[in-house]
Amino acid sequence: MESLIYLDNAATSWPKPEAVYQAMENFMRHAGASPGRSGHRLSIEAGRVVYEAREILARLFNIDDPLRIIFTKNATEALNLVTRGVLRPGEHVITSSMEHNSVMRPLRALEEEGVELTVVGCSAEGFLDPQDLENAIKPNTRLIILTHASNVVGTLLPVAEIGFIARRHKVLFCVDAAQTAGAYPIDMKAMNIDLLAFAGHKSLFGPPGTGGLCIAKGGEDVLDPMIRGGTGSHSESEYQPSFLPDKYESGTPNTVGLAGLTAGVQFVLSRGVDNLRIIEEKLTRDLIEGIQSIPNVALYGSGDVRKQVAVLSINIAGLSASEVAMHLDEDYDIMCRPGLQCAPLAHKTLGTYPSGTVRLSPGHFTTEDNIQTTLEAIAKIAVGVELGGSNG
Repeated sequence: MESLIYLDNAATSWPKPEAVYQAMENFMRHAGASPGRSGHRLSIEAGRVVYEAREILARLFNIDDPLRIIFTKNATEALNLVTRGVLRPGEHVITSSMEHNSVMRPLRALEEEGVELTVVGCSAEGFLDPQDLENAIKPNTRLIILTHASNVVGTLLPVAEIGFIARRHKVLFCVDAAQTAGAYPIDMKAMNIDLLAFAGHKSLFGPPGTGGLCIAKGGEDVLDPMIRGGTGSHSESEYQPSFLPDKYESGTPNTVGLAGLTAGVQFVLSRGVDNLRIIEEKLTRDLIEGIQSIPNVALYGSGDVRKQVAVLSINIAGLSASEVAMHLDEDYDIMCRPGLQCAPLAHKTLGTYPSGTVRLSPGHFTTEDNIQTTLEAIAKIAVGVELGGSNG
C-alpha cells in the first residue's frame, strides 16, 4: 500500500487525516447512542456530536444558524431533496450542460412529470457564460441549479455571478458543491446561494455516507421534505415537524460519520481553504504542464489551475480510457477513474462522449513525487502505444 498512488479524490478523498479515524472510533467506543431519542447521557453526548458538526460547517460556509444545515447520506440525496422538494409541474428549472447525473437524472424525471427544463450549453472547456443563463430565465422559472465545479475537468462555474442574477430575478439558486466544499472558498451569503448541497467524503475529508444541504433563511417555506418519520421531537403528533432541522431529518442519523466529518472539517479550517487550494493548484499545475509535454496525450478542460479545482481528464491515442486506467493500476499502482464519471452530458459538451476520459484528481496527501511518477507512467504508456510494444 505504501507504493500506491491515489488519484481518485474527486470520487472520495483518501487517505483521511488521522483525527478522522480517531473521532469515529472514539464515538463508537464511548458514546454510540442515538442522538435526540433518549434523555440519558450517551444520547445527550451523541446529540452534541451532531450539533458540533452543524456548528463547524456553519463556520465554513458562513451560515449564521447551524440548524439550517441538514444532514443527508451524500450530495446526491441533498440534490434530490431540492429538485423533488421545490419543483412542481408547469414550473421551469435551469441547469448547465456540465452537470453530474445527481442533478440531471432527477431533472429528467421531473421533466417527464411536467416540469419545464432548460439546459444552458457550456463551452468545450466547460465554462458557462452568465448571460446565456440569464437569457434562459422565464416568468415561470422557479429554480436554477448548477454544479460549482465539473467533476470531469474541474472547471469552475461562475456561481457568484449567477447568484446575483438569481437574486435579481427572485429565482431560487441551488449549488452542487460536491467538488468544491473544502477545496474552494464558499460563502452562502456573499454568493447569494439559497440551497447548498455538499458531500462530506471528498474535500471535507469525512467518511462516505456523509453530506448535507444548507438552507438559507426562508428556504424551508418552499422546500418539502422527501422523507418523513421519527425525529425525536413532537412525538405526540402524526405529522412531520415544520421546523429545522427536524423537517428534513427523519430516522437515526449517521452519527459516527458526522463525528468523522467534524474532524475532517476541523482539519480544513485549521489549514485554511486558501492554503489547501494553493497546494492542490501546485499539484494540478505540475500535472497539466507535464501532460502537455507528452506526445499522443490529449488534455481536456481549461488548462488553467486558477479556473478549476484539482480535477483533470486525459486520453491517450490508440487506447480506451479503461485500458489506460488498467495499465496505470496494474503496472504502476496508480488509482484513477476512467469512463464517463456519471456525467454524460458534460462529456458531450467536452467532445469526449461516448468513450469518456481518464480522470486524475490529486488531493492534499498527494506528493510531488506521486505526480512525477504518474507523468512518467503516462509517458511510458503513450510511447508503448506509439511503438506498438508493451506498456508494462
